[in-house]
Amino acid sequence: MTEDIRTKKLINAPDDIISQAIEGMLSAHPDLLTVEGATRRAVVAKDGPRDGKVGIIIGGGSGHEPAFAGYVGRGLADAAAVGNVFASPSPEQIVDAARAADGGAGVLFAYGNYTGDVMNFDMAAEECESIGIPALSIPVTDDVASAPKGRENERRGIAGDFFVFKIAGAAAEVGYDLDACFGAAKRANQNCRSMGVALTACSLPQTGKLNFEIGHDEMEVGMGVHGEPGMRRGKLETADEVTNELVELTLADMPLTSGDEVAVLVNGLGATSLLELYIIHRQVAKILSDRGVGIHYSWVGEYCTSLEMAGASVTFLKLDDELKRLLDTPCRTASLTVAGALETKGVHTKRNHDTAQADVRVDRSTLATDGSITPELFRTMMLRVADQIRENRDWLSELDGVIGDGDHGVTMDIGWSAVRKVISEPLDNTITETSHLIAKTFLDAVGASSGPLYASAFQYAGTAVSDRLNLDTKALAAWIEGICIGIQSRGGAQIGDKTMIDAWAPAVTKAQEAQIAGADMLGCLDAACAGARDGRDYSATIESRRGRSAKLGERSIGHVDPGAASTVVVLEAMKSALQVSS
Repeated sequence: MTEDIRTKKLINAPDDIISQAIEGMLSAHPDLLTVEGATRRAVVAKDGPRDGKVGIIIGGGSGHEPAFAGYVGRGLADAAAVGNVFASPSPEQIVDAARAADGGAGVLFAYGNYTGDVMNFDMAAEECESIGIPALSIPVTDDVASAPKGRENERRGIAGDFFVFKIAGAAAEVGYDLDACFGAAKRANQNCRSMGVALTACSLPQTGKLNFEIGHDEMEVGMGVHGEPGMRRGKLETADEVTNELVELTLADMPLTSGDEVAVLVNGLGATSLLELYIIHRQVAKILSDRGVGIHYSWVGEYCTSLEMAGASVTFLKLDDELKRLLDTPCRTASLTVAGALETKGVHTKRNHDTAQADVRVDRSTLATDGSITPELFRTMMLRVADQIRENRDWLSELDGVIGDGDHGVTMDIGWSAVRKVISEPLDNTITETSHLIAKTFLDAVGASSGPLYASAFQYAGTAVSDRLNLDTKALAAWIEGICIGIQSRGGAQIGDKTMIDAWAPAVTKAQEAQIAGADMLGCLDAACAGARDGRDYSATIESRRGRSAKLGERSIGHVDPGAASTVVVLEAMKSALQVSS
C-alpha cells in the first residue's frame, strides 16, 4: 500500500471485539436472544426452536452487521453461528448453533457462498449427521458481478442473504419439513440478484489499515462485501447513473417484464447515509415502473454491511405466490420485524447430542526414536511459527487486501495464537498428538478457509509420522508432504491455482530431493524453504483460479498469493528454531 492510513474504531482490545459485541447484543435484546454452547458463538432465539420444527441456522463472518445474528428470532433464524471478522465460523461454532436449534426435524444451514463458509458448514453438516441431526445447506449466490450467467453456482452471496434467510425462516415457521424448507430457500436464491458499488475501503479492527486502495473520486462497481474487487473501477458518477448501471446489469441477468412483481432491498455497506440510499431507491422505483414491474415491498437501510465501507447494493427478489406468502409471514428479530400475529410457539425439548470419545494413548515403546526432532523440539518449532506469523501478520493481510478480503494475516494470527496458548507449556505428547492438537485448535479458533485447510493439513501430517517418536529426515519430508496432502484433500487446489499449494507442493519436492541426496535435517528444511519461496514467487505470475481472488482474472497477475507467502513464513520459522537448537 502506498499510504499507511490508520483508521479509528470505538473498540477495546481487538481480540475481544466478537465476545463483547455478542455480550452487547444480548444485553440490548434480552427478550429475544441468548447464547448457547461451549464456544459462546451460537446466538439463539429465545422464542424460536421448538419440537417438530426445522431449525434454521445462519452464519458467517462478523463485520456485516446486522447480518447474521440480527436475523435471529421468531419466524426467521433459530440460531446464528458468529465468526471472526470477515471469517466463517468454525464447524464447532456451527454445530453449537445446530444443537441449540434442533427440534428433531433436522436443520437447514444458510450462508454466503464463500470457500471458507462452504468448507466449515460442510464439516458441521457431517458432524451433525454423526450425532443424529439431519442437515441440508443452501449457499446464497446472488452477486451478479462475481461470475457470469451459466455459472451461478460460483457466485458469492451478498445482500441476497437477507431474502433467502427470510424465506427459509418463514417456511420453517409455517411447518414445512426439511426438504420443503430447502426447496423454498433454493427457489428464493434462484430468484434473487444483487449488484453493489463501493466508494471507500474498510479496515480490519486488528490492523487499523484500509484493506484496499481506491481514489477519492473513484468507485468500484461489483465489489464484494469483503472488499473483493468488482467488475470495473471508474470515476464516481451521480446517484442516478450508478443506480442505472447496477439495475441494468442485474436485469440483464434476470429479465423482468411487465406484470412481474419483486421485493427490493437497497442496502448500505456501513458508511452510506439513508439520504443517499433513498435517492438510489427513487431511481430503482422509476426504472421498475417504466418496465411495468411492481414492487411488493421495499427495505432501505443497512442489512448486510462491510464494516465502515461506503457504498450500496441493490437486490431484487422476483416473487411468485409462495415466495410472496413466505416473505409476508410474520417474524420478530432484533433487525427485522414483519408485523402480524405469531402463533403460540410450542415446547422445545433439549436433545442429548453427546458422543463418547475414547482417550486413546499411544504405546511409545512401539515408536521409532531415531532422528533429531524430538517432540519437545517440535513444540519449540511450532511456537516459533506462532511468533513469526504474529510478526508478519500485517504484511500478510496487506498482500490479501490486494486480491482478497485483507484478513489472511489476521486469521492466521488468530489460529496460531490459539496454538501458542495450548502448547505454551511442555506437553507429554508425541509429534503426532501435538499435530492433531494443533489441527483441532486451529479449526476451533479460526473458521474461515484457513481453519479447515490447516486442520486437515496437521491431521494428515501427524498421521503420516504416527509410527515415530522422533523425526528423521525422511519423516520430516513425510510430515511436510502430509501438510500438502491434507490441504489438497480439503480444498482441492492444484499447482497453478494461485493458492498456498503453489508453495507447499514445491516445498515437498525439494525436501524429498534433499533427503534422498543425503542432506541433514537442516538441509532438508532449507530445501523446503527454497521450494516454498520459488512457489510463492511463481504465484505472482499467474491468474487466480480458486477462492475470492478467482473473480479478478488478469487483475490478479503480479500479486503474490498470501497463502503461499504464509507458507514460507511457516517453514522458515521451523528452520530458524532448528538452527537455534543445533
